[in-house]
Amino acid sequence: MISQKSKLFARKKRAQKLLTALKKLFPRAGMALRYGNNWELLVAVMLSAQCTDKKVNEVTARLFKKYRTLDAYAGAKQKAFEKDIYSTGFYRNKAKNIIAAARMIKEKFGGSVPRAMTELLELPGVARKTANVVLGNAYGVVEGIAVDTHVQRFARKFDLTDFSDPKKIEEDLMELFPKKEWFLLTYRLIEYGRQICPARRHDCTKHPLTRVYPEAAHHWPRAK
Repeated sequence: MISQKSKLFARKKRAQKLLTALKKLFPRAGMALRYGNNWELLVAVMLSAQCTDKKVNEVTARLFKKYRTLDAYAGAKQKAFEKDIYSTGFYRNKAKNIIAAARMIKEKFGGSVPRAMTELLELPGVARKTANVVLGNAYGVVEGIAVDTHVQRFARKFDLTDFSDPKKIEEDLMELFPKKEWFLLTYRLIEYGRQICPARRHDCTKHPLTRVYPEAAHHWPRAK
């Protein structure tokens, strides 16, 4: 039976090879969501849960024109806001959390989106994935790796983790990849999932990263 030390060594070696290939494949990977300020960034990321970036951008193109200030969100009516974001899915919870987050930012954080992980995690509907995306794009602060469904699936498909829990996957990836790569790693993994190796079963034996780790062609984990 392989030891944890040997497993970690093999994963670190694999991670370096995967990273080298990813940087060549997607040298300019980055945020696809559109926004005008840090609050709009937070709103867009919250709306993106279980929704495509394309759909979010369609919704926010109208939303950001209708609600132009933090006060406008804080004073929004739940039912009306639900209609405005309906097509992003899970609209009731998203509306409730965005309105509550606007009120908390106004009352507790002086009207500015927090720039600390601990404070961002106080906001309704904000977990580490959202916080990592906001911190990195708004303030250039990198405290971790944003683990969305693409990242979860990639980490398990390429045997970079033994877990399905996003927080534990994040911890494993942080150990395997250099900190200077964390911010863009998420976007590179997302692009790989979108452009090359989607979640549905298919023949991926000839994909560029499957050549690095052939076992991945036979492993089809589902993101939790």
